[in-house]
Amino acid sequence: MSPVELSALFFGVMILCLAAGAPIAIVLGGLSAILVTIFWGPKALSMVVLKAYGNTSSFEFLAIPLFVFMANMLERSGIAEDLYRTMYRFVGHRRGGLAAGTILICTIFAAMAGISGAATVSMGILALPAMLSRGYSKRIALGSVAAGGSLGILIPPSVTMIVYGLVSQTSVGRLYAGGVLPGLLLAAMFIAYVLIRSHLQPSLAPPAPPEERFSWREKLRSLTGLVFPLLLVVAVLGSILTGFTSISEAAAVGAFGALVATALKGRLGWAMLRQAADNTLLVSCLIFWIIIGASAFSTLYTAMGAASLVKDLVLGLGADRYLVLVGMQIVLILLGMVIDTVGIIMITVPVFLPIIVALGFDPVWFGVLFIINMEIGFLTPPFGYNLFYLKGVAPPGVTIGDIYGSIVPFVVLMMAALGLCIVFPEIILWLPRQIF
Repeated sequence: MSPVELSALFFGVMILCLAAGAPIAIVLGGLSAILVTIFWGPKALSMVVLKAYGNTSSFEFLAIPLFVFMANMLERSGIAEDLYRTMYRFVGHRRGGLAAGTILICTIFAAMAGISGAATVSMGILALPAMLSRGYSKRIALGSVAAGGSLGILIPPSVTMIVYGLVSQTSVGRLYAGGVLPGLLLAAMFIAYVLIRSHLQPSLAPPAPPEERFSWREKLRSLTGLVFPLLLVVAVLGSILTGFTSISEAAAVGAFGALVATALKGRLGWAMLRQAADNTLLVSCLIFWIIIGASAFSTLYTAMGAASLVKDLVLGLGADRYLVLVGMQIVLILLGMVIDTVGIIMITVPVFLPIIVALGFDPVWFGVLFIINMEIGFLTPPFGYNLFYLKGVAPPGVTIGDIYGSIVPFVVLMMAALGLCIVFPEIILWLPRQIF
């Protein structure tokens, strides 16, 4: 069977299986094992096992469960409540202040946790009911929580960037540095959109009533709630970006810091610790099973020569390199609607990255563009993770249709930011060049 026929068979069967509701890890691993057995016999399966073991036993992958544990502890520590209290006292009296402040909190949470679920769930519980009870439009309130939560994929310490860096053999530290400015750009664009629209349509996001406003003394006293978050951000990101620790060591520092913060807040207990550990185990196992299944696929695809064939076909077209790049962005956005982020990385990176390098693009720059696409995937139906996180904690009156409608302007802003990062590569590359 030629590589073209293999690609058509594999992706055709994969789409059918995913449409039937089969887990992506089982689909990728099962199809790969079947095809390896058919083409090369049962003994060749040992090659798949060795490749999967080599991928998942990497020391850097230790950072994944540590960052997931850190996020689970932070979600339960009470830090989100402190951040929300501080934000409410400072900006609650302004039109759109609660929504803009929620996005700002999500940005801080992203710099602590490394995954989007922690901020989305925390703000969905704390900020969403508060905004709706004060007359905020459902679309502004829901969209600010969902979009703000998605920043955890882009702003370091992003777990998704760790997976991408290890699969693509790109420096995770450089990816982290490259994700800082685009992440802050997106947060600023979200906040600007909320404030401008609230100014133009005051009924969408009214200010807090006079009796809920605070003196400067009360506002300054609430700043103590920023101590733990800022210390964690400095400890984790500072140690990575300065080269003082590796990614896994920084993740251990973060996990320990989250434990200490939770203990000092008086919330550390055996039941809570057990719940956080159980959830960490489930999420980590899900990620690693996808990695194992996709590793089997990439082994088969590479051994059949399909990846090289795709590269030769694309380069042989003689098309403008930016046209090829834009085509890749469209493919990634479409895949983000239906496939898990880790699965997309494992499937597309071995095919896309050699083409990107051959076209003369910077792999760190492309890696951050890739992550922005994954962030868009967290908000686009039907598979968007943040949409389901938010539905799980939203008040009873909120429908999935409300959530789908709320993310449209924020997805447009994300695509605009993606375009800016393509047109102005220094948005991504300036900080890595300064640090490294």
